[in-house]
Amino acid sequence: MKSMSIEIPDPKTLLQHVDIAPYGDDIPVSSNDGFHRGGAFRISSVLPAISSALGHPVQTSIHHDPKKLQEALGFPSCTSAIVVLVDGMGFWNIATRSGHAPYLRSLMHESANARPISTCLSSTTVVALASFGTGTCPGMTAMTGYTQLNPCKHRISQMIQFRNAIPPLELQREPTVFERLSEEGVRVTSSGLPEFADSALTQAALRGSSYIGREDAEERVLEACKAARKPGLTYLYIRDVDKAGHEFGWESESWIAEFETVDAQLALLHRNAPKGTLIVIVADHGMIETDPDQRIDMAQNPELLEGVKFYGGEPRFVMAYADEHVEPESIAERWRSELSGLGGSAEVLTKQEGIDAGMFGPVKPDVEPMIGDVLAIMHDRATLVDSRVQRDGATRLPGVHGSKSMMESDIPCLMDLV
Repeated sequence: MKSMSIEIPDPKTLLQHVDIAPYGDDIPVSSNDGFHRGGAFRISSVLPAISSALGHPVQTSIHHDPKKLQEALGFPSCTSAIVVLVDGMGFWNIATRSGHAPYLRSLMHESANARPISTCLSSTTVVALASFGTGTCPGMTAMTGYTQLNPCKHRISQMIQFRNAIPPLELQREPTVFERLSEEGVRVTSSGLPEFADSALTQAALRGSSYIGREDAEERVLEACKAARKPGLTYLYIRDVDKAGHEFGWESESWIAEFETVDAQLALLHRNAPKGTLIVIVADHGMIETDPDQRIDMAQNPELLEGVKFYGGEPRFVMAYADEHVEPESIAERWRSELSGLGGSAEVLTKQEGIDAGMFGPVKPDVEPMIGDVLAIMHDRATLVDSRVQRDGATRLPGVHGSKSMMESDIPCLMDLV
């Protein structure tokens, strides 16, 4: 592959919103910066494209031409593939700190890797993992936010542990790519922490593989390499970059140290993977640093509470569920005015406006009630929190994600044919 360098935009540009990326198999028109976002260049495309590279193409409800995705992403044909998802390691997070990551830097310099693909909205783990695992979109997986309304119980659900949620197999009914491959007799193996083997999130988004649980990070890497000796697909999940980013901020020394550790783990994977293995490295979202002066607490601003029964989402992508007989447009108009006056710029849409814009992809009728009636997508480094129901520390995290800035929504899709 041809070597090239990546031009990193200035910090202000990296915080700008990107357009809502379409779903499907086509290559969309490039943005002003020359990158294609959405279509074939989406997190939902990755597993269907790999299935085609393995010679067992899996069509999904969104992606009907896996071969076209494989060609668009540039994946070579192979008999064994390892796909690694590094939580919270956005494309521009890598590019900005590539001096600390020699292995990732070497991949980013290859022309086929020197471009981002798009994650979902909201740009958060539960939403992205479901779209990744099923090769579809939030409007089909029914996983639309970190928290969302459970319309059966009329309560807000937390979707990492599925607290107050519809059971995972009832909520998320799209077949996963792992399931489809396994049904065709293809070996599918996941290597991760033991606690995730049968978690609700795994059941919903990533079911269908044989799971190997190991506590030690290097052991998880080596187990993935061992599994890859047999033809098929291996999945490896790495979470520690995201944890460090939330706790300390992605510009901190702690984040950099974790980033260096993850780069070393990925280099270990490269050295030990069987010859001929295709390694693909992706993320679920990127991360930004928050600005305490742009933190808005709804509990201290009653105008933002008027007419709202529940809140879901997260500080960078808030979903408001309207009281009965309250028009969402009236809430949206008030929020636009109030947030602007409080110094917290946001793009505020009604649910219908978000759906019409393709924000969630095609939306099934039973999923629509789970999406907020009003959506606040935060600009710059602003956050919108609610101290009535959130712990103080959770409202003041130095590192967050969820919105549609370049930093949050542009993710890597790096390939390495060993």
